Amino acid sequence: MKYRYATALNCIDGRTQIPVTEWIINHVGVDFVDLITEPGMDRVLSHGSWHEIDKIRRNAIVSIDAHNSHVIAVVGHYDCAANPVSDFQHLDDINNSVQTVKSWCLPVEVIGLFVDAQWRVHVIPN
Repeated sequence: MKYRYATALNCIDGRTQIPVTEWIINHVGVDFVDLITEPGMDRVLSHGSWHEIDKIRRNAIVSIDAHNSHVIAVVGHYDCAANPVSDFQHLDDINNSVQTVKSWCLPVEVIGLFVDAQWRVHVIPN
C-alpha cells in the first residue's frame, strides 16, 4: 500500500503537534505527516539566518524525496516561547514563512496554519 504524506514545519512545542497533525490528516487527505520542528518555526523561517533556513529546506526535501510529500504546512502558534509576539505578528510571520518556503520552488503546495489559544488550527490566507 502506498501512503500519502504531507510535511509540517512546526514549533517544537508539544501542545501543537497533535492538533496540527490531526488537522492536516483530516483536511489535506493524507495518511501521515512528517514533522520538522524548530523552536518558533515561523520566526526562524521569516527572520532566521540563511544557515537555519537552509537546514529546514534540506529536511523538507528529505520528506518530499522519501515520502512523496505533496503539501508543506508552515505553523505558528499562540503562546510561543521562542517567538513571543502578538497573534497579529504571528500571522505576518507565517505569511512571510510561506513565501520563504515557496521560494524554494519545491513541487508541493504550501499552506500557512495558526494554532490559537484553544489549540484550534486556522488556515492563514496569503
